[in-house]
Amino acid sequence: MPYGKRNVTGQHSQSARQTTRQKRVHPKRTHPKRTVQSVEGGVRLNKYLADHGVASRRAADELIREGHLQVDGVRVEELGLRVDPSSQLIELDGAPLEVGKTERKQYYLLNKPGGVVCTNERRETRPRAVDLITDRNKGRIYTVGRLDEQSKGLILLTNDGEFANRIMHPKYGVTKTYMVKVRGRISEEAVQKVREGAYLSEGRVAGARVVIQKRSREYTHLCVTLREGKNREIRRVFHSVGFKVVELKRSRIGCLNDRGLKIGYWRHLAPAEISELIAISDGEEVAGAPKGPASRRGRGRRPIRRAVRSRGRR
Repeated sequence: MPYGKRNVTGQHSQSARQTTRQKRVHPKRTHPKRTVQSVEGGVRLNKYLADHGVASRRAADELIREGHLQVDGVRVEELGLRVDPSSQLIELDGAPLEVGKTERKQYYLLNKPGGVVCTNERRETRPRAVDLITDRNKGRIYTVGRLDEQSKGLILLTNDGEFANRIMHPKYGVTKTYMVKVRGRISEEAVQKVREGAYLSEGRVAGARVVIQKRSREYTHLCVTLREGKNREIRRVFHSVGFKVVELKRSRIGCLNDRGLKIGYWRHLAPAEISELIAISDGEEVAGAPKGPASRRGRGRRPIRRAVRSRGRR
């Protein structure tokens, strides 16, 4: 059919319409993405969150990565961002953090039972370590690092972000000691691999000090000391050398130990203990440091409290 001719129905052919019709293309309007610039001389956002008892610095970094933080209405996901809380509005999931409202620093030592999780997630249905601290004045605290649900032993809780960072970060060298029970009679070769540092999915982990305390055909009991604490590191390291951890208990953090503090109980840290932990993180040798409530005398002593767990949440 010649171009422009009508067909028997009196209509232009579809090909003719498509040929003659020209589409007008409108450029898409793009709006520049709003960003927040780092404030020179400001405070790091993760430190600001830690100082306000929101979470430890590491946990605060996770909150930032996941987009829970807004600065002046703009969601931020950049780690290391410096802010000025006096001139900027900082929000956590839409709730403003009050400027200048810093709680009194609190420091607790808990001998965590099994079946308790180290999280501040409010929707968590399992018993949480923070709920076992029954002090009315505790404010908004969080655990310094983590112990997995099955593990028992010592864990610190605080709202002091700088203190928590010094205890957790490997560069400060605050050691943690664990009593480990593995299934089977472990070989010297396997122990040596753990001492030298095993390879996990995220790479090679630092070596550990390992002392065999008791060994039989069924089980081996060991004392393991670490300077770092990756997620379930001890369980994963022993699994990598062919042995399953059946019991794990943290018995010491720096100069603190579990002597006199039963499972499920907590106590305040004495000022001297806080100073000693900070001194250890500064690389100082702490001679004659108190090793637990049994060795303290006089005014520095703090009462030991029984942690109360809610029924039906186990």
